Amino acid sequence: MLKYDGHVHSPFCPHGTKDTLNSYCEKALEIGLTGLTFTEHAPLPEGFVDPAPNQDSAMSKDQLYSYIEHVQSIQEKYKNELTIGLGLEVDYIEGFEEETTSLLNEVGPVLTDSILSVHFLKHNDIIYCMDHSPEMFLEIATSTGSVDAVHQLYYQTLLQSIEADLGAYKPNRMGHITLANKFQKKVPTTQSFEREIQKVLQAMKAHGYSLDYNVAGIRKPLCKESYPPILTARLAVSMGIPLVFGSDAHQAKELPLAWNEYTDLPLSNPFVK
Repeated sequence: MLKYDGHVHSPFCPHGTKDTLNSYCEKALEIGLTGLTFTEHAPLPEGFVDPAPNQDSAMSKDQLYSYIEHVQSIQEKYKNELTIGLGLEVDYIEGFEEETTSLLNEVGPVLTDSILSVHFLKHNDIIYCMDHSPEMFLEIATSTGSVDAVHQLYYQTLLQSIEADLGAYKPNRMGHITLANKFQKKVPTTQSFEREIQKVLQAMKAHGYSLDYNVAGIRKPLCKESYPPILTARLAVSMGIPLVFGSDAHQAKELPLAWNEYTDLPLSNPFVK
């Protein structure tokens, strides 16, 4: 089994910590990983206004090349000890496909491994940051009519992201596909969304995408489960969808916490990078 973490953030994340790239690598070696991919939040599209209260969802465009240079430097430093990927976590935002494609065309040639995620939902021409807080989640529920409607909108947007033409450098791994469950203990649904999730997996399979098996949700007090949950991960495996373990660490000390959770999971199929 590859002990590879494919979803790691960095000091370039404005809502993370200032832990250095070096500290993540040293922690990775300490816990016996063979490698990791830095997947910092890509700069948001030109013309898009971050709806998060502190506008801290992603690094700015003027930080992008510094981020790339720092990861390339750490790749060289640890080349004999760790396999280190250079990636981005790219947001799909409805209505900003052209701008996202432009960014990917610009930096895609130097990236090795990236993730496509949905954090932002559009309703009635307003874009919300779905996972920012329970309060913002409830704002979307007020706009859409219910908590269930937010989940419906999230899975619809995931399907849009899979089908969207984002050019030759579009990421082919989907990030935390049940992120709508982040606040489920405070804002629960009244129904299961297994059918919607199956449609997402079927679309991923059709496009040859892999799945971010993301344990960050286990650390979230209002979620307490992985994104996606274990039964969905098993379904993905049965469909032949490759899983890539992701700690979604925003500080170095979260790497071993995530791996402790991972090694306890009773999946018969190894995670593959």
